[in-house]
Amino acid sequence: MTSPVLLTGGTGTLGSLVAPLLRDAGQPVRVLSRQPHSSGNGTEYVTGDLATGEGLDAALDSIGTIVHCAGSAKGDEGKARHLVHAASAAGVEHLVHISVVGADRIPVVSGIDRAMFGYFAAQRAAEAVVADSGVPWTVLRATQFHDFVLTAAQQLTKMPVVPVPKGVKFQPVDAREVAAQLVELALDKPAGRVPDIAGPYVYGMDELIRDYLRARGKRRPLVRVGAPGRAARAYRKGANLNPDRAVGTRTWEDFLAERVRGDR
Repeated sequence: MTSPVLLTGGTGTLGSLVAPLLRDAGQPVRVLSRQPHSSGNGTEYVTGDLATGEGLDAALDSIGTIVHCAGSAKGDEGKARHLVHAASAAGVEHLVHISVVGADRIPVVSGIDRAMFGYFAAQRAAEAVVADSGVPWTVLRATQFHDFVLTAAQQLTKMPVVPVPKGVKFQPVDAREVAAQLVELALDKPAGRVPDIAGPYVYGMDELIRDYLRARGKRRPLVRVGAPGRAARAYRKGANLNPDRAVGTRTWEDFLAERVRGDR
């Protein structure tokens, strides 16, 4: 009988896409959640908290593989420590962790850096915890999801004049493609750091905003604004991009056609 795969972040943007792909591959799925959910359709929900470690020992009972999709702008290092400690004790054979392109290239050294780009530092710290855990591991870094860029565009365009970070570019990737890659990795042997997955094209933030406004049939004036700090400087130099790994196929335009134009 196939042992279940433990999935963290299973109710989030990425994890909710990973779960059905694992089930389609014949893998029972156990989702770790802080809130209780009803189990069914090949998915078992267990209650536990990565921030405190509560419930992890029970959640990892009979688990061979973990797909770790839970992430936030703070606390990821501690959450990873709780997870790998419990995973090591349970004899987990493979831990697959999703991280972000640029985690090791964007310096987060000041309060301003941390306020704006703390997610990169959090992911770099979590990567180090996974790599040093003694649990066989795989880490995949991805560029920002289309969904992240969409949320940013929605928030910024609520203002009558849209502030656009000067010189900032994104290489958005489709979360479904990242989910598919994670599942392939989870079904394979531990591989350490694997090649990044990035979207097919690099866009200026102003391009992304204009595309979004056009899709919504709206107009807003854009004003370019600078951002202070070393992390912002690295961002402007493209530290969050990887054009050599533009292996994603779904474009920002295709994503908008499905997610935004259909809502008009």
